[in-house]
Amino acid sequence: MSLAQAQTFSDLIVRVAAERDRAAFVTLFDHFAPRLKGYLMKQGADEALAEEIAQDVMVTLWRKAELFDPKKSSASTWLYRVARNRRIDRLRRQKTSELDPEEPTLQPAPLPDVEDEMDARLRETRVRAALAQLPEEQRDVVRLAFFGGRSHSEIADETGLPLGTVKSRIRLAFGRLRQLIEADEAVDVD
Repeated sequence: MSLAQAQTFSDLIVRVAAERDRAAFVTLFDHFAPRLKGYLMKQGADEALAEEIAQDVMVTLWRKAELFDPKKSSASTWLYRVARNRRIDRLRRQKTSELDPEEPTLQPAPLPDVEDEMDARLRETRVRAALAQLPEEQRDVVRLAFFGGRSHSEIADETGLPLGTVKSRIRLAFGRLRQLIEADEAVDVD
């Protein structure tokens, strides 16, 4: 393409932007549409997709001609860049729309087993009842450790108790909880 021809195409885009000059647009369309289609086919697009993208680029030219800056690029550079970007956008959309419906992460979580759910609720009830029977000083350290998520050192700092006392109370609480829960389960079995 000669320098004069490149200037002519730039001038035509400026006229489309400023005046919505249909004749200028037709000249641009007749020249660039088939070339853009060929370019897109060389880039791997099939004929139908290349035609669609080329037409989309020309519509973009009509609608957004004012975005063209002849000082920054030639008409052909601008249009080919738009075509390239549209092709990339299509490829990205195509990749995201090709999700495998059998992908395990896209499957709904299985419904919980009713029996397991009932067992968990019964266990929770037993643990809460057993916790209520602990001496207050043991119950407090267990709550801080397991419901508050605090370490033994943090409990010692927070309560002012020695670290050994905190550990001892938690150990005693677990022993007592085990006894209470086992006794409760034994009652249910009988």
